[in-house]
Amino acid sequence: MAEIEVVERRSADMPAAILAGIVAGLAFVIAEMLLVPMFLGGSAWGPPRMIGAIVLGPEVLPPPATFDGFVVLAAVAFHLLLSVVYAIVFALIARAWGLGLAVLIGILYGLLIYVVNFYGMTAFFPWFADARNWVSIFSHALFGAVLALVYKARQRVPHVAPAI
Repeated sequence: MAEIEVVERRSADMPAAILAGIVAGLAFVIAEMLLVPMFLGGSAWGPPRMIGAIVLGPEVLPPPATFDGFVVLAAVAFHLLLSVVYAIVFALIARAWGLGLAVLIGILYGLLIYVVNFYGMTAFFPWFADARNWVSIFSHALFGAVLALVYKARQRVPHVAPAI
């Protein structure tokens, strides 16, 4: 009798990664916009303006940190694009992990992104140094946890055919 060789898929599930990046990116922005005014006394529009300033320039930074539709749209679009890129990298790493390990590593991944963004990227975007606080740390950890949860929930597991 001939044996059937089953080849396990080793690539990441890209549709799941893209969805996870979008959901985690939105969770991050919502957390920032809620927690900054609640706990730090800042404006909910401050975080989107800081992100928007990456693509639009520092002239969109507060004060005043008021609503500007164009700035918010640019910030969310750029942030979601970056979140999807981060999600694809994460999916390539986490594709074979179980849920618990993926969430733990996702949180650490979010914290690594925080360090890169708020310490490394400040050479290019110095206004991020002003946002080194527990809300930003928490939001990045939340991003990583949500990223892992959504990716693992949506990841298609390859069907393994039984050997004959």
